[in-house]
Amino acid sequence: MNRYITTEELYKLFIDCGQKITTDTRRLEKGAIFFALKGDNFDANLFAEKAIEGGCAYAIVDNENVCNGISVLFVQNVLEALQQLAKYHRRQLKFPIIGITGSNGKTTNKELIHAVLSMKYNTFATKGNLNNHIGVPITLLTLTQSHEMAIVEMGANHQGEINELCEIADPDYGIITNIGKAHLEGFGGIEGVKKGKSEIYKYLDKKNGKIFINGNDPELIKLSGNLTKIYYGENIEFDVHGKLFSEGEFVEFKWNTKDKHLEGQSIVKTHMFGQYNYINLLCAACIGNYFNVPEIQINKALESYLPEMNRSQVKKTEFNTVILDAYNANPSSMKLAIDNFQKQSFLNKVFILGDMFELGEYSSQEHEKVLNQLTTSQNCKVILVGTHFFESKDKFPQFDFFININELKEVITKTKIIQATILIKGSRGMQLEKIVECL
Repeated sequence: MNRYITTEELYKLFIDCGQKITTDTRRLEKGAIFFALKGDNFDANLFAEKAIEGGCAYAIVDNENVCNGISVLFVQNVLEALQQLAKYHRRQLKFPIIGITGSNGKTTNKELIHAVLSMKYNTFATKGNLNNHIGVPITLLTLTQSHEMAIVEMGANHQGEINELCEIADPDYGIITNIGKAHLEGFGGIEGVKKGKSEIYKYLDKKNGKIFINGNDPELIKLSGNLTKIYYGENIEFDVHGKLFSEGEFVEFKWNTKDKHLEGQSIVKTHMFGQYNYINLLCAACIGNYFNVPEIQINKALESYLPEMNRSQVKKTEFNTVILDAYNANPSSMKLAIDNFQKQSFLNKVFILGDMFELGEYSSQEHEKVLNQLTTSQNCKVILVGTHFFESKDKFPQFDFFININELKEVITKTKIIQATILIKGSRGMQLEKIVECL
């Protein structure tokens, strides 16, 4: 029987290997440590030998029947070994870590905060969507002693998950962007979402950490208890307060610090579409101010930030203007997006909205709420895509319904939409960004 390697022993190898790890034999790196993770449809233990042949220094496995040799190291559970390694590594780092979660806007907030803090500090932030039980450890293991700050995004679809991620990442500061109707199926309803997301508050309370909080959100205030708070919002007594100025395409706002008025402050002109992004921008300004980033640098970061990855992107095609917000969707974010788009003064507006996933027993009622909201849209064309929306086709004959994206693409290709401003939003699995090429 093979001896199991300890976390301390594995950490020494991790440092000796230059902190290089991989979990994918398609992306092998010479001298790295390969972690043979298992999933519902795969077992990377079977590829340990391939990883070594591909140049990895070591393979971490939990199946003793795979290839043997001095480069193959055994643990009881590869995922737990990866998480424990990340937890151990994080405790060697002495710089602040900001943990961020919430129902909507996690990634946008993360990117804005990263842009602001990077004006003064060597700051690392979660890449892409590496925000789960595998992604967070990988993120932490990317950090080095040369970094000065880190922002770790934490996603969850069931209760207990945020606490588990906090135990690994050990954040010093926390943010819940908001509490909304996301992952209702896994959380068991909105009360479950509140309980699950607030786990970051409970963790920080135990270690006397601090939170950045939207002081205008009564739900977050209620959940935050006696935690030390740094406030942002509309109240002049908040640590950072601001005011939204724009009614047009992009967000423009002013901000200032506690007990100081906005008169004389520069208007921050951003490339962020949607008034719902104003509070995200204010959050980033608050965090930058707290960590002593100069005001002029904060404003420069916010004004130069360009949305990407299908999040509130404004794209000009040959025929139309497309607002692409198709990275993900839930009932809360969908309502905000529709509200904002309805208020815009664009002459020819078109909604292309896709199904919202992971709603479980709440799916039918939440999709119907969206459809009822859309009935208040004046002079707007409404296109719905997906089987969940399609269930209500007969109740809303004024709208155009399509079972899937291919069916919609076929129709749009034949009957072009021209000189319109189009909002595209739906859950990630709908892949609505593929529609843009037809617009």
